[in-house]
Amino acid sequence: MLRKALLAIVALVALAGCTPAPRLSDAPVSSPAQKPVDTGEVVVGVDSIAGGYNPHNFADQSAITTALSTLLLPSVFRPGPDGTPQLDRTLMTSAGVTKSAPYTVTYQIRADASWSDAAPVAAEDFVYLREQLTSQAGVVDAAGYRLIEDINARDAGKTVEVVFSKPYPGWRQLFTGLLPAHLLKDAPGGYAGALQNNFPATAGPYAVKTLDDDRGEVVLERNDRYWGEPATLDRIVLRRAEQAGLVDALDAGHDQMALVRTDSVGAKLLGELAPAVTTSTVARPSVTTVLLRPSSTQLADLPVRQALMALLDRAKLITVGTGNGPSAALRADAQVLAPTAPGYQPTMPGDLTYDPALAETLLTGAGYVRTAAGWTRDGRPLRLVIGAAEERPVDERIAREVQRQLAAAGVSAEVTLFDGAALYSPAADDAPDVVVVSRPAGGDPATMLASDFGCVSTSAGLTPANPVGYCDTGVQPTVDAALTGSLSVSDALVSVEPALWRAAVSLPLYQQADVLAVRKEVAGVSSGVGFTGPFAGAAFWTRTS
Repeated sequence: MLRKALLAIVALVALAGCTPAPRLSDAPVSSPAQKPVDTGEVVVGVDSIAGGYNPHNFADQSAITTALSTLLLPSVFRPGPDGTPQLDRTLMTSAGVTKSAPYTVTYQIRADASWSDAAPVAAEDFVYLREQLTSQAGVVDAAGYRLIEDINARDAGKTVEVVFSKPYPGWRQLFTGLLPAHLLKDAPGGYAGALQNNFPATAGPYAVKTLDDDRGEVVLERNDRYWGEPATLDRIVLRRAEQAGLVDALDAGHDQMALVRTDSVGAKLLGELAPAVTTSTVARPSVTTVLLRPSSTQLADLPVRQALMALLDRAKLITVGTGNGPSAALRADAQVLAPTAPGYQPTMPGDLTYDPALAETLLTGAGYVRTAAGWTRDGRPLRLVIGAAEERPVDERIAREVQRQLAAAGVSAEVTLFDGAALYSPAADDAPDVVVVSRPAGGDPATMLASDFGCVSTSAGLTPANPVGYCDTGVQPTVDAALTGSLSVSDALVSVEPALWRAAVSLPLYQQADVLAVRKEVAGVSSGVGFTGPFAGAAFWTRTS
């Protein structure tokens, strides 16, 4: 046996000796060719590109709507370096008050300002926007437009005279995000369908090449018809991704930027990409708010609304909504102004806390009796519908937490998801009693106060003209005085804020915020002035190789 093994080893050695040695070559070793860097393109990772994209609708408020409307739609004024409105001279040659009685503002549009289909930006765009914002439900900052009595045009629509019923110091915030009236006024679906899935025409430094929600991608290309200074980049791509994929894409350089609403885990992962990636917090012009509608039959009684407020654990709702991400640091403790707005001061009463015992006392005083099935009055149960927008998963999570907290105290409630403007119409037959909304909070303070909590005069007297369904005839004179400038906003808020808290119609939670992440090869990016966001300067972004 041993002899056979030795013979086998000898045979293997002999065979190895017969194998020729490998040949050496002096040829250089080549690596695969790298794809050239396209310095004319920047890819921005986002968490959603879902529409609609109408900046004037409550339902459409989002980071993507702000980004697209900033780049694609013309505005008479835009925030200047200090945040105050400055005339956009790429669209306008002048705008100012030209008559005090009646109060008249005259706008002069540049002769070369046009939409991407070559139609001129003109007076009809002003008329269309005013008509829609005074007739549609669920629109943003409508109070200023309701003061307009007439709009007159001259010089082929390039001179626009706007006549107001009363003085309006906030007029510079009007006619932001003009819409192409020549395409929308006769379009199927009208205003309700405007900008739901695309932009029929644009009038900015970029135009839409592709907007594909299924693929999760928006491609913007330099607008060759733009009459102003051309954009530096050839294209900007907005690409949707889940949190893990977005972080990986930034790390690998497939994405050069990201703008995402994230929790503490996501913010930490993005921060760990330093120094190749810098991160900052960008506050949105939106405050997540729980509305208790007094227009609802179930919530018409003040003690009942106050009881529900006492049953809500606000700190828990904020945690559920923010995930302890950047928004958690922006707790909204005032009714009108957002935490990052100039002049913001907390106004929330110290005694507005989670207090189930107080809630029980209030409900009992309102005639309700606690039974094994819950709270009832005159044999009818206290049963509520909590509404949230179906396209806003964070709002849905908050709504379900509200439902859980109320159920723990014996208040029956169900969560219903709504689509679009239906959620913001308190007079509708199926309107929910309690609503979780993103309340726009980036406009003129007096206009926001009047739009969100004010009344309008009708043949039936003062009626609500806001998504809350709230109208206080005692507060309305102060609201009107602030809107028309006879009382400063700060003085008005001194009396109005306590009244809104006592009315128990709105529980602000937090101002929404995103994380802005930028790789070092992209320059010119900032968080924006005021509430414009980083895309306000996108026409001047640059990318190096």
